[in-house]
Amino acid sequence: MSHQNIKVALIGNPNTGKTSVFNQLTGLNQQVGNYPGITVERKQGFCNLPLGFKATILDLPGTYSLNASSLDENVVIELLMNKNDKDFPDVVVVVTDVENLKRNLLLFTQIKDLELPTILVINMSDRMELKGITLDIPYLEEQLKTKIALVSSRKKLGIENLKKLIVDYNKVSTEPCLNASSIDTEYFGGLKKAFPNQLLYKLWLVITQDVNFANLDRKAIETHNFAKTPSELKRLQQKETIKRYQFINDVLKVGRTIDTENAKDFRSKLDRVLTHKFWGYVIFGAILLLIFQSIFDWSSIPMEFIDESFASLSSATAQNLPAGVFTDLLSQGIIPGIGGIVIFIPQIAFLFLFISLLEESGYMSRVVFLMDKIMRRFGLSGKSVVPLISGTACAIPAIMATRNIENWKERLITILVTPFITCSARLPVYSILISLVIPKSRIFGIFNTQGLTLMLLYLLGFGAAIFSAYILNKILKIKNKTFFVVEMPNYKLPLFKNVGLNVLEKTKAFVFGAGKIILAISIILWFLASYGPGHNFEFAEKIVTTSPENSNLSETEMEDAIASYKIENSYIGIMGKSIEPVIEPLGYDWKIGIAIISSFAAREVFVGTLATIYSVGGTDNEMTIKDRMQAEIHPQTGKKIFDFATGISLLLFYAFAMQCAATLAIVKKETNSWKWPAIQLVAMSIFAYTVALIAYQILK
Repeated sequence: MSHQNIKVALIGNPNTGKTSVFNQLTGLNQQVGNYPGITVERKQGFCNLPLGFKATILDLPGTYSLNASSLDENVVIELLMNKNDKDFPDVVVVVTDVENLKRNLLLFTQIKDLELPTILVINMSDRMELKGITLDIPYLEEQLKTKIALVSSRKKLGIENLKKLIVDYNKVSTEPCLNASSIDTEYFGGLKKAFPNQLLYKLWLVITQDVNFANLDRKAIETHNFAKTPSELKRLQQKETIKRYQFINDVLKVGRTIDTENAKDFRSKLDRVLTHKFWGYVIFGAILLLIFQSIFDWSSIPMEFIDESFASLSSATAQNLPAGVFTDLLSQGIIPGIGGIVIFIPQIAFLFLFISLLEESGYMSRVVFLMDKIMRRFGLSGKSVVPLISGTACAIPAIMATRNIENWKERLITILVTPFITCSARLPVYSILISLVIPKSRIFGIFNTQGLTLMLLYLLGFGAAIFSAYILNKILKIKNKTFFVVEMPNYKLPLFKNVGLNVLEKTKAFVFGAGKIILAISIILWFLASYGPGHNFEFAEKIVTTSPENSNLSETEMEDAIASYKIENSYIGIMGKSIEPVIEPLGYDWKIGIAIISSFAAREVFVGTLATIYSVGGTDNEMTIKDRMQAEIHPQTGKKIFDFATGISLLLFYAFAMQCAATLAIVKKETNSWKWPAIQLVAMSIFAYTVALIAYQILK
């Protein structure tokens, strides 16, 4: 290890402001990935420290203790136990919340027993006066055998002091705070004698947790008669927790004073309103209405600008570059395909903005508590709400979030119904279709009809998820009994740096993730639409120009007729025509069919696919994707393809269909079986097709 680079592990309970501290230390100099071999999100950042030192800061998943109950918490233990891990820290920084110090210090005392240099960060220090809290820092440092950084990530206080402490991590004591082994001196004494070269608390974690530690063989522990029954281990763990809290209580009795008379507490008053059995739901509904109104109203101007810019870029490329295959690929394939997703960046960003604001303010936990009452009736718990709400961003991390649900039946049902929730990938599809078939008007002069339609689609997805959960709860004969516990964090004004970084990170991930898929599919689609087999494609121009029915066409109309004939006889046209009989009852033509099939890679590909197909099939490069879809006419009926009936049918199809290969893959990984994703795919596809069919046949 270079002495100029210090490896720092940032650890803490959820809702302690750990992410805020991480952002203050690293700023934009951070990256997001997955831990090797598993799909738990990790954040790594880089920080300049005093005296020319640098730090690599690893933001670990939130955990309440080293008694792991989820895969996220297991990641923390595995890292702290394995000195051979490339990310093994030189120093651990434990982030706590000044208002919940007692609970937060449990994790701190456990990490101290691993004899690692551990710095204690007490965050949200700006709230101490408001809450009437006073801390005796020198006393706390002495009793906890550490160095303490009093920090306010909101007001950027104490960050420089924290950096200095990290530089001087070698001066931080590695001595444990207390002797936890006194809970059973005979047992732990024997354990120490049997394994004299091993750290006692690490041995205890190996015995009680499903973690690995160096080359220690678990059978060796059993041969030394140290194996205990699960109930005996559980009792010892409880004794350990009680002993730690006794120590923490004794320290805080002297090191912390709380003036309850002068403390100003608005939280309980606000909670009475926001979690009210009637007004709580009204307020949540109003917030949702505001979000979806804003998504359409605020994003319309930048979206129109992006759409027109890409249309102009496509036209300029066709006009200014030498004519040929490469120019056609750029102007008709790549540019329209990428433009079909970039146009929706404003709406995606606004969606992530509102979700981040709700999470940062502490309101999202109130929503979880509020919805638990509804979830219970359908075989779920309030813990299922977290994945369902996360599903509005993306189903993949939402399904991974079900790992926090201990009960297998509740977890399985949540995994199976989460794809019904409208994710950000559906937003481009909804947006373009709503703008085509729903008039832009206002109800009572306030509510945008397009925004209301979008909100209705989100509610439809949530309703389908709840209804499906109810059915699955009746079908799946798995006994379960769980208790719902949720932490209510303090309300706070969102830290706009955190919100900004979150929106930037999520939007960037969406654009680049979808962009790679769309770029590849755009190139394939362009090739399939630009070439075709046989006589009809090769002699398309001659066939169209010599046809008597085309004799009165103008030059522009003739060019359009030739382009249309060629694309119908291209490879993609032939493929589309073969599936048209299946989708025609839904009001779709072969071009829509191709878009639906290609969007199985990712839902948002639907718009990019149509953009590519229409660009190859049209002569006016300056038309936007919306203009092309609006102008599309059915050759037999002469009516618009994207009329009200077809638009509603498509909206309902995408609301209920499992149009995402990556989601199926993650369901397989989480359930360890292809059975459940196969059931998911078939059931959701049949349901989506049926609903879309009924809607079109009624509305046409």
